[in-house]
Amino acid sequence: MQYRKDRYGNELSVLGFGCMRFTKKGTSIDLEKAEREIMAAYDAGVNYYDTAYIYPGSEAVLGTVLKRNNIRDRVNIATKIPHYLVNSLAGAEKIWQEELSRLQTDYVDYYLLHMLTDVAQWERMKQLGIADWLEEKKKSGAIRNIGFSYHGNTERFLEILKDYDWDFCQIQYNYMDETTQAGAVGLKAAAEKGIPVIIMEPLRGGKLVGQLPPEAKKAMAQNKRAWTPAAWAFRWLYDQPEVTVVLSGMNSLEMVNENVETANTAGVGDLDESDRELIENVRKLIRSGEKVGCTGCRYCMPCPKGVDIPGIFLHYNAMYTDGKNEARSKFVQTVGLTRQPPFADRCVGCGKCEKHCPQGIPIREKLKEADRALRPFPWKVGINVMRAFLLRKGKDARGGEESKSVR
Repeated sequence: MQYRKDRYGNELSVLGFGCMRFTKKGTSIDLEKAEREIMAAYDAGVNYYDTAYIYPGSEAVLGTVLKRNNIRDRVNIATKIPHYLVNSLAGAEKIWQEELSRLQTDYVDYYLLHMLTDVAQWERMKQLGIADWLEEKKKSGAIRNIGFSYHGNTERFLEILKDYDWDFCQIQYNYMDETTQAGAVGLKAAAEKGIPVIIMEPLRGGKLVGQLPPEAKKAMAQNKRAWTPAAWAFRWLYDQPEVTVVLSGMNSLEMVNENVETANTAGVGDLDESDRELIENVRKLIRSGEKVGCTGCRYCMPCPKGVDIPGIFLHYNAMYTDGKNEARSKFVQTVGLTRQPPFADRCVGCGKCEKHCPQGIPIREKLKEADRALRPFPWKVGINVMRAFLLRKGKDARGGEESKSVR
């Protein structure tokens, strides 16, 4: 197994075990199967295991496996506090104690604020006093590293990154998300600050393996490298020195073995020009079913009215590659629940964006089309309900004052 260092010089396996997708037996996790997979990864040198409070049964299974195999102190546990369920420090402490109980430990190596999508959510947590709470636990040794996981756009990621002395961060990143979410810009910004980056969704939930277009699968199969689709995706990530750990939700020994083999041999500088051309060809094949030919170059930005043009087109296209409801759900997370949602209906039709678009996209027309698809009536109602809920939580956090979380 190869290793890359965290902020304090500790070695982390480049392959991390994502504990969200353990196999179920009935309504519960199949503990014996999960144990075989965790231990196979451990025996191969994997020392980073990622779970979360809201993954049903996951923390308890991981804690049980680590304890009965007596390897807790030889691995790193990463888990997360769900900021959206926290209204007070007492509430945060209750969740924390429950997590320690589930994990059967008295410390967590890497502790994250789970699923930030907007700087306003981080501001709300700071108003509750969460930063001081985390720092006290770090001083006591109960938390070794403080971080956050992120699903939002690049600009807000950079704001959060700069606002606190983070020990690490976790982002969604793969060869289809190079210019979306935190993206390559966010990855490099974190690395420049000396902040390790943990990668989630390297295969986009398996879509870069099981749902590739037939032409893409054929191109990979016929390539001289003879790498699997998963290996191509992982090697694209390992080729980048800014990447610290790549998480994989492994729920079979075959997955563990394949990913370990890739992690043992892949490294920075391994991809040559022909490899990059193949990946670019695969990107184009995947995007051939998209509705808008947006490349995420952002030449159209900033919009005078604050419309997130590339973000809207990203989720509109995802409806035809990832599934309509999944794309809409991600749209709600990254666009709909931000402080001032950059919805397409803010467009006043000035046309400034179209003058700068190198693809010649009729942006004004496509924004209307995308908005109708992403926000049909039931989804509009749902977004409004969720925003009202966050507004109420924000008021609670500020003692009844006007919230900055949602406006």
